[in-house]
Amino acid sequence: MKKICVIDYDSGNIKSVYNALRMVLVGTKNSIVVSSDKKRIKEASHIILPGVGSFNTCIQGLKQKKVLNILEEKVFKSCEPFLGICVGMQMLSTKGFENGCHSGLNWVPGKVKKISRINKSIKIPHMGWNKLKVKKQDNFIKVLGDKVDLKKNFSAYFVHSYELILEDKNDLILSTEYGGEITAMVKKENIIGTQFHPEKSHLFGLKFLETFIETT
Repeated sequence: MKKICVIDYDSGNIKSVYNALRMVLVGTKNSIVVSSDKKRIKEASHIILPGVGSFNTCIQGLKQKKVLNILEEKVFKSCEPFLGICVGMQMLSTKGFENGCHSGLNWVPGKVKKISRINKSIKIPHMGWNKLKVKKQDNFIKVLGDKVDLKKNFSAYFVHSYELILEDKNDLILSTEYGGEITAMVKKENIIGTQFHPEKSHLFGLKFLETFIETT
């Protein structure tokens, strides 16, 4: 039985992530908890870090909850599967440049900067549905492709003004186009991050979360 822990650090989209996971887990023996309690996190087989708001506010929220050490232990010592969503993905970077320069977790080297637009008519924030493009095939994408038609049903919902610019392009799994190429999904060993919101991406998003639980 798998135990999924959604990290609770007063980030805005926790309820929607929890509700989406409940739908995914119907008919299974897997369980879900929303918590910042170290014991609950330690018991988890899968960890999900949502994120809404500014980069540094979210980083400070994790520090205030005093969960950084247990998260690093789970991710790097126990090698448990980890999924960061939206700002939860951006925090995986080395540095964020939203309202200053702030240190990230440095789990997936890169920097977070305001979306750079080739076409200045494109509005910021990037909000709405965008098609995804596979940049690197791996087992996760293969399993996901068995669940949804990646040619017909391959769009996800985005809400963001900042983008993750990766140091190593080998970490890039999915991208999208919005005034230029934008990082949509990263994967580094047991660490996954999405700029899009799976919990708001209807069938595709539910199948994405299902794949995360099944393949990791």
